[in-house]
Amino acid sequence: MLRATRRIAVIGASSDPTRPSYGVLRTLVGIGLDCVPVNPNEREVLGLTAYPDLAAAVAATGPVDMVDAFRRSDLCVPHAVEAVAARASVLWLQLGVLNWEAARIARAGGLEVVMDRCTAIEWRRIGGR
Repeated sequence: MLRATRRIAVIGASSDPTRPSYGVLRTLVGIGLDCVPVNPNEREVLGLTAYPDLAAAVAATGPVDMVDAFRRSDLCVPHAVEAVAARASVLWLQLGVLNWEAARIARAGGLEVVMDRCTAIEWRRIGGR
């Protein structure tokens, strides 16, 4: 799944270098993936234009393969709905993030679902491309 991914929308991407979303986004960009930061409180992250929501990101930049969510577990259902609407292939909920309703919505919409895992850690584990 990760090896097939080319474009990732990072929900909750932060310009604060102390935040996990910053480090993961930096890693993903560093390995050559096309990433789109999504956060209504950011204008730019790592030199990339940030968008207020997934629909705006897709409208401005094109489709994404994966939606990688750095959000509290209880806030993930709307992101699952957005991921289905955006026709992503994967909804990925980061380490410590579990939401079975979001998973149900995403799976019903045809998406693969990963929960409680870090994309950067998993990328290193599989050895990249």
